[in-house]
Amino acid sequence: MELLFKTSSPNHEISVYDTTELYGEKGRFRVLEFSNSAIQGAMDLNDPTRILFEYPRAIIHLIENNIPSLEKTFIIGHGIGTIAGYFSEKQCSVVEIDQTVVELSKKFFGYGGDNVRIGDGRQILANEKQHVYDAIVLDAFTEKGTPTHLISKQFFEICKEKLDPSGLIVMNLFGKGENDQLVNAIHSTLNEEFAYIKAFSLPSEDIADIQNFLLVGSQVPIRFQTRHMAGFTQIELGQGYIIQDKVDKSELN
Repeated sequence: MELLFKTSSPNHEISVYDTTELYGEKGRFRVLEFSNSAIQGAMDLNDPTRILFEYPRAIIHLIENNIPSLEKTFIIGHGIGTIAGYFSEKQCSVVEIDQTVVELSKKFFGYGGDNVRIGDGRQILANEKQHVYDAIVLDAFTEKGTPTHLISKQFFEICKEKLDPSGLIVMNLFGKGENDQLVNAIHSTLNEEFAYIKAFSLPSEDIADIQNFLLVGSQVPIRFQTRHMAGFTQIELGQGYIIQDKVDKSELN
């Protein structure tokens, strides 16, 4: 491994490094990593246009298969810019909380877009016009996981208001198995606002392993082709609690 850059921002400890092996595959790879070895993006230096990870390939399929006339997408969480870069010829608005992440995506991973705004994704989305987006993608993480204000009922209400009536929201999440309490809660909360919900996961060897989940919500039936889901399979999730915004008690006084 060759360390290219390392820093601490207000949100993460961030590293960029080159490696000759990634998840068992040999080659030449460049990796963006947050604290606790949480890989946020990777590029194949021998084929920079190749999308390495399964979840962005599956997200792209879900968007293209359900919205063939895609025009406008809103993405929360930039990483190295994989999804935004794929949709670079469309109207794609991206929000990233960390300025350093955006700078690194351009310096080390070749991201060429000028469509990334720095700030809180929910606040910026709330100020957008109603029913203008075909798709909303949530791919935002901190050391503690997906921020709570991006998985609450009130956030999903905002998403519903900003999406076209036939649009969809796609969420990239992580959890422990199909009975993960938080993933079930996010699924149930999303179902409060969207008529159709589908859940997918990447198979894991052990039930206790951290799994990659995709949750999709829409007001119209959601279509997908299994062969294009990059290994994600549809699953049924259990009933969970409804996630509400936390009330600031100081505002009640």
